[in-house]
Amino acid sequence: QVQLVESGGGLVQPGGSLRLSCAASGSILGTATMGWYRQAPGKQRELVATTTNNGNINYGDSVKGRFTVSIDNAKNTVSLQMNSLQPEDTAEYYCNGVFVVRDPGLRRLEVWGQGTLVTVSS
Repeated sequence: QVQLVESGGGLVQPGGSLRLSCAASGSILGTATMGWYRQAPGKQRELVATTTNNGNINYGDSVKGRFTVSIDNAKNTVSLQMNSLQPEDTAEYYCNGVFVVRDPGLRRLEVWGQGTLVTVSS
């Protein structure tokens, strides 16, 4: 079984920065992708940023140029540096990963974290 644990959420003023981190643990044989999604109250969950283990990165349109995602394949961690935060970035941020596990044969397993709240407000 694989678990994801997020950290780094909190309250920040408009224009400020935050860094989110997510660590995967469990019987992981390999990592296909790791990244972040978010869900604001009353809205659907949306892509923030994802990265593959070979460095292919995809950002949501609303965060391009402000957020940076990075992955450490050796440590099975993914981070999200968020700059120039705005009130519309307020949301629950979820870590997501697709991992290769043995169950009993090799297969891909998608896992979600519990979420960490980011609030941008003055």
